[in-house]
Amino acid sequence: MTNTMNTDGMSNQPDDDAGVYVISVAAEISGMHPQTLRQYDKLGLVSPSRTEGRNRRYSLRDIALLRAVQKLVGEGINHAGIKRIIELESAVANMAVEVAQLRIEVNALIEQNPPKGLVARRKTEVIIYKED
Repeated sequence: MTNTMNTDGMSNQPDDDAGVYVISVAAEISGMHPQTLRQYDKLGLVSPSRTEGRNRRYSLRDIALLRAVQKLVGEGINHAGIKRIIELESAVANMAVEVAQLRIEVNALIEQNPPKGLVARRKTEVIIYKED
């Protein structure tokens, strides 16, 4: 989601992780029944944020995850399998971020302290003996 700026330079739209949608709106957007959303929350597949009154608030990221869960259900994967897939995808995404951060650090270190080049070997003549 692209955040637009108002005249004060502040964003007028929430980020993708902001829990702003009540369950009925999230259900409508995702094309599911609210009870399905409650079930997915109970199973730990999609865990929306909560208000002080313990009401669920879904973010755009939660809604995208609901759609992904629904797609996996449609492919015949059970809830335990879906939960594991979600965990693994999250771990891979976290590792990708970590690798990118480490790459930036390595590049900065190389720039500060360039590696010493390998000393070029002197070329020596190769003598080929012919057998008579």
